[in-house]
Amino acid sequence: MWQVIYEELRDQGLEIIAVAFDTAGRAAVEPKIRATDIAERPAMLAGLMGWDDALWARQAPPTYPCLIDETHLVAELYGMNNVPQAVWIDEQGRIVRPAESAGTIDMVRHLNRETLELPDAAVAEGAQARNAYIEALRNWVHHGADSPYVLPAAEVKRRLRGPGESEVLAATHVKLGRHFYAKGALAQAKKHFDQAVTLCPESWNYRRQSMMLDPENVGQLNAGPDFWAAVDALGDTPYYPPADLAPVR
Repeated sequence: MWQVIYEELRDQGLEIIAVAFDTAGRAAVEPKIRATDIAERPAMLAGLMGWDDALWARQAPPTYPCLIDETHLVAELYGMNNVPQAVWIDEQGRIVRPAESAGTIDMVRHLNRETLELPDAAVAEGAQARNAYIEALRNWVHHGADSPYVLPAAEVKRRLRGPGESEVLAATHVKLGRHFYAKGALAQAKKHFDQAVTLCPESWNYRRQSMMLDPENVGQLNAGPDFWAAVDALGDTPYYPPADLAPVR
């Protein structure tokens, strides 16, 4: 769906680079990136992701770069712990908004786990959040450094909390998990991903790998019993912390 926004704003300077974090590589994500069945996608996905009917009707395959990060390097460098998240980087290579939910909110909490349906109120709330994020993005593209959504350097630094000891150890376990997965040692790979989750429980990127490396799960929707148990265990902690889009000036 970001193709719609890209087509609208690319002539005004917007560039999009999408990165998928998946240890299983192309087998897990390529069919989703270059999907051939876009017109057949269920409308439920539009509600789940917060896209309103007008944008959903214009969906198209992406023409911007779509990369696959099997090592989770981009996530580690930019502090990303779930998808979809986004980072805004200006023409000088400066981060003006660090990693945050890209207009996505906790729709998963409202999802009927049997029918995969969403109540109308939740769909409306999701579309409102998505539209607010897109409007902020448009404002930045149009006004650049003068946009009220460009954060001061001190605030960017505050939000970009660097990795602590647990995060560094978790990243090391992910590297070991990737090594064992490449060697075909699935049990050992999952053991290290599980340890990464223990050290860094807020990282759904790590958690997703620990759940989805079995051959029958690669490329499938992460919506099994383990996923829902982890969501339920969050309590009041959001699965998608909403982006703080309060203007700064």
